[in-house]
Amino acid sequence: MALIQQCFMPLSRMVRPRTRPRFFAIASAPSSTRDSQPQQVLLGLSEKELQQLALDFGQQSYRGKQLHHLIYKRKVREIQDFSQLPIAFRNELQEAGWRVGRSPIFHTVTATDGTVKFLLKLEDNRLIETVGIPAEDDKNSVRLTACVSSQVGCPLRCSFCATGKGGFSRNLRTHEIVEQVLAIEEVFKRRVSNVVFMGMGEPMLNLKTVLEAHHCLNKDVQIGQRMITISTVGVPNTIKRLASHKLQSTLAVSLHAPNQKLRETIVPSAKSYPLEALMTDCRDYFLETSRRVSFEYALLAGVNDTVDHAAELADLLHKYGHGYHVNLIPFNPIEGSEYRRPYKKAVQAFANALESAKITVTVRQTRGLDANAACGQLRNNFQKSPLVADPDNLQSQMPVAVAC
Repeated sequence: MALIQQCFMPLSRMVRPRTRPRFFAIASAPSSTRDSQPQQVLLGLSEKELQQLALDFGQQSYRGKQLHHLIYKRKVREIQDFSQLPIAFRNELQEAGWRVGRSPIFHTVTATDGTVKFLLKLEDNRLIETVGIPAEDDKNSVRLTACVSSQVGCPLRCSFCATGKGGFSRNLRTHEIVEQVLAIEEVFKRRVSNVVFMGMGEPMLNLKTVLEAHHCLNKDVQIGQRMITISTVGVPNTIKRLASHKLQSTLAVSLHAPNQKLRETIVPSAKSYPLEALMTDCRDYFLETSRRVSFEYALLAGVNDTVDHAAELADLLHKYGHGYHVNLIPFNPIEGSEYRRPYKKAVQAFANALESAKITVTVRQTRGLDANAACGQLRNNFQKSPLVADPDNLQSQMPVAVAC
């Protein structure tokens, strides 16, 4: 009798993947046989993993290559729209709990300079923000930068940043990071050339997943490692861990002050990670990877933007080696902040002081300011509390603070 039951069991329930790609259960899933399966996500899997998945379902390995093409090149969002695959295979994937893993775009805000901020509605009805930034380079070719989030909100609460003020919920999963890049490519109808982990959240507090997403973006979405930047305000022991992977990507450290006392007033987490320890880790990172560290420095009028601060910053950098680069970021206004944006004259004087001390420096061009999509401005009301699942009431839930 058991043998007879097995012979009539649907193939999708007989076959179980031998590999264990990333999956998570849906808390609110219906109780039907089909939907009670743990849902597993295709986005984030490599071509080799997708080929193995196809074999596990009794398909030929080239079906895995087709899956890879449909997910990463054609950016198809639903398994039933995989028209190149047999209907039976599509049904079996869905019955076994598989899905692509793409989130709907809940809202977009477009700035006058062409920068677009996207709010993606995650499966738990929380919103994350990601930004597409088009720009022309010196050769008149347009590059498209994706500023991606790594967490829903941020727990570090840096005083000049809006994200931390909106609260923190959880880390993002691998596919939730990768899908931000695909969403930007879909809307702009062009490839993303650069990725910066400078959106919502602290990447080093989600380092394992960030590294998985980095691998997928490099190998599957095919963005060069040198076109990817991972930022951090500084989390103990994580820079050493990152260095061990010997990535060719850029490490950007949010410094914001030339001494420990001032830094603690701007970055509360600095109390647990003294500036001396942070700079030592940055020096060791350069020695380990041969990749220069870029220091982000938000200029706050009357707080950290004087020429004396610039001279102290130069001395600090020279003390811990060479090959460093400073990226100055004039403060972008956020609601409820006492900080002010410095005048252009003060910004230029700060930059000149660094250059005279033989420190490589750039001033970040502000993009997306009128859409509140600039650095430090990403925040929404649903980082901490999810949207109410009422489709007729979504518009009334649209936060004034989608643009903070």
